[in-house]
Amino acid sequence: MNAVRKWSRIFHRDLSFFFSGLILIYAISGIALNHKDSFNSNYIIRQKSFHLEEEIPRQSEVSKEWVINLLKQVNEEDAYTKHYFPRQGVLKVFLKGGSSVVADLNSGNVVYESVKRRPLFSQFSQLHYNPGKWWTAFSDLFGVSLIIITLTGILMVKGKKGFWGRGGIELLAGILIPVIFLMFF
Repeated sequence: MNAVRKWSRIFHRDLSFFFSGLILIYAISGIALNHKDSFNSNYIIRQKSFHLEEEIPRQSEVSKEWVINLLKQVNEEDAYTKHYFPRQGVLKVFLKGGSSVVADLNSGNVVYESVKRRPLFSQFSQLHYNPGKWWTAFSDLFGVSLIIITLTGILMVKGKKGFWGRGGIELLAGILIPVIFLMFF
């Protein structure tokens, strides 16, 4: 049994160090995804409203040049992709990267919605969505390694702090909490 504990320590230590970066990435992005109702981990979305002071052309006279001039007010003139009128008197402009501008030609009110990728969080979250075959193989290896890390951790400690003592009670509690949650919530 001492040999099993010795090899358990070795596997536990080495796999833990090797996968510690990935464990942190999954933990951080998992927390962010758990709160997606109040925190968008992929994008920073901001809105800015302003009023047009210059003369506004009629809908039939709105040209691409006028739209690009409008975009200069939000420093997005180089991001223009296309524009259209979703309803009479309302101009919608699509920008590269998902941002947009909506202008009410009757009132002169404009809303600019900026959409930018959130640094790190968006890349971390992408790993949860299985971005490809190689990642599938690596994440499967990671899953198997987590099982090995868990089992070697259980086997490493002996006595009253091990599986047949406090460790066993903690293991049982760690299993029961998700089972109770799944059954009753």
